[in-house]
Amino acid sequence: MSAGRNAVKYKIHKRGNADIPAGMEDGGKMKDMTQGAPAKLILGFAAPMLAGSLFQQVYNVADTMIVGRYLGEEALAGVGSTGTLTAFLLALVMGLCNGAGLIVAQCFGCKDTGKMKKTVVSLIWVAGGITAVISLLGIVASRFFLTLLGVPENVIGYSAEYLHILYSFVCGSVAYNGAAAILRSTGDSRTPLAALAASSLLNVGLDLFLITVCGMGVAGAAYATVLSQLLSAVICIVYLVKKRRLLGLSGMGLKPDRHFVLLIMKTGFPAAFQSCMISLGGMSVQRLVNSYGASVMAAYVAANRIDSMAIQIIVSIGTALSVFTGQNMGQDNFGRIHEGLKKTLGMMLAASSMMAVLVFAFRRELMGIFLDPSESAQAVGIGAVYLSVIGVAYLIAGVMQSYQNVIRGAGDVNTCMVAGLTELTGRIVFAYLLSSVIGVTGIWIATPLSWGCGCVIPVVRYYGGKWKTKKLIEGGMQPAG
Repeated sequence: MSAGRNAVKYKIHKRGNADIPAGMEDGGKMKDMTQGAPAKLILGFAAPMLAGSLFQQVYNVADTMIVGRYLGEEALAGVGSTGTLTAFLLALVMGLCNGAGLIVAQCFGCKDTGKMKKTVVSLIWVAGGITAVISLLGIVASRFFLTLLGVPENVIGYSAEYLHILYSFVCGSVAYNGAAAILRSTGDSRTPLAALAASSLLNVGLDLFLITVCGMGVAGAAYATVLSQLLSAVICIVYLVKKRRLLGLSGMGLKPDRHFVLLIMKTGFPAAFQSCMISLGGMSVQRLVNSYGASVMAAYVAANRIDSMAIQIIVSIGTALSVFTGQNMGQDNFGRIHEGLKKTLGMMLAASSMMAVLVFAFRRELMGIFLDPSESAQAVGIGAVYLSVIGVAYLIAGVMQSYQNVIRGAGDVNTCMVAGLTELTGRIVFAYLLSSVIGVTGIWIATPLSWGCGCVIPVVRYYGGKWKTKKLIEGGMQPAG
């Protein structure tokens, strides 16, 4: 956006019968991505997104490192084995939040505050109701689910204790993700970054205090996580309330709009179903890993934490492209979307190559962050093999994330769902087949093979062009409030 436009306070874009502030009166946090150089906009959005994602990973890293170092291998395996179950149970509400974010991005692109308001209010009601159900299910049935996962008896107590506390306060995680999805859809990736920076620092401090000083064990790690999540939610919600006029959200009201409830569900459920199925695939793989014993479990947990952090640069650029696509889709600017994809593919190539080299070169040192090499030499070696395999696959992930996020940003969520299910099927089939032949290494090889399968569908869909007809928001509706 030009300096001239930025200097005009309270300037208003007009499009049809809706208004939205065009200036950056909030200090430049909102980004209109329908104007300006695509590469600069995508990188500018992705940088805080990346930092925020890395801070979010600190939640997991802090738990993993401190639990592994101070509570031992069994406690680490117990806490780590909860990840896939948590992701599965939260997938539904997270998918709805992301679906609402796609709608908000297109509303922001076409400057329709009325539809933005209705989307946000409807999201609050839908996500709130589903969160209550998920919380109850997680508390009551956590041990049952862990048994289905094949978690060994010597670690299941740690897992159940951690999950009970996590789901008692799951509202913090949901509230943050919902508020952050709205902010990011308006081009603001800096406020979620600030929230995560503050909460991650709190998480590390509480981990050390509750585990090493108070002696609360696994419960201390769980309380540190949920209190930190609540802080990140409060920061984002307070910002939304204070800046509601600038975001076009003043005068929202409290009554959900039936049309937008259905639109959120229509948009969010494919993403939610995809996430659930991927999580189910992760649970299947976790069960397979669990069958190899605590050392392999601990190696898998630690290596996954490293992989999750390393891949964030790829995920962040992909998310930035999705928001870029959504806003430009609001103005039917397909040429600009194509240009954004080309620039993103170049960035992905550079980023994925860099991460592959770093992870491969320092794989044993990275494993040593989470596990003591003198006491867990076997687990460190197994994890190093995992990182050797996964690092090479980052190039595939970069291409997959680029095309999937263009399709997702356009609103073609069903195609993304099919691609996700293809990836899921490939991961399960490859993991079980290869592990029966070459052992645990076959499980690691299954992931890049499944990424390759998941990459084909969005690439074909993009060049087929049908995604251009999947716009979520059309004109003609009066603005609310």
